[in-house]
Amino acid sequence: MPFPGPLRRGARTKALVALLALLALGGCSSSAGAANPQQGYVEGDGATTVVPVEERRPAPALAGRTLDGATLDLTDLRGSVVVVNVWASWCPPCRAEAPMLQTVAAALRARGVRFVGIDTRDGDGAAARAFVQNVGLTFPSIVDPDGRVLLAFRDTLPPQAVPSTLIVDREGRVAARVIGPTTEPRLRALIERVLTQAGA
Repeated sequence: MPFPGPLRRGARTKALVALLALLALGGCSSSAGAANPQQGYVEGDGATTVVPVEERRPAPALAGRTLDGATLDLTDLRGSVVVVNVWASWCPPCRAEAPMLQTVAAALRARGVRFVGIDTRDGDGAAARAFVQNVGLTFPSIVDPDGRVLLAFRDTLPPQAVPSTLIVDREGRVAARVIGPTTEPRLRALIERVLTQAGA
């Protein structure tokens, strides 16, 4: 027996609300520049992608002003393995993994590994600078208040969550990506793999 009209309309309304909710979640990573930086926040599950040497593509141009007012250009780091971490002061997993990133950055600097942050959607940067000071991060972070810097990676291995981590080899090619927070053993293993690969 078919549902009466009012019940059918109620069911349609619930279905429409559910569909809109799913669409909103699916579009999280494209909502950069929202008034509330946490709106559209996506937390990845730590999924890792490793690109074979022969299939790597050049990293996109990455340059801009850093939190301390300097300028940074990724091409100036050519010849080093570069770890690019996407973070924000309002992101709980970013706060959790930051001390680990600093530890690895300090430990591997003598081997030619450099770390660069992309501080995304953090307003005027005051909260981000306080975060950097509190954690003791010593590597530079490019300011990306509206997510435009991240758009440069859309044709390579786009970082689709906050945090995300990309590893760029000595030739300036994207070699690996972690979507979401990572761990020290996993990050060290990825860096070591890029450091020791022939042609990397």
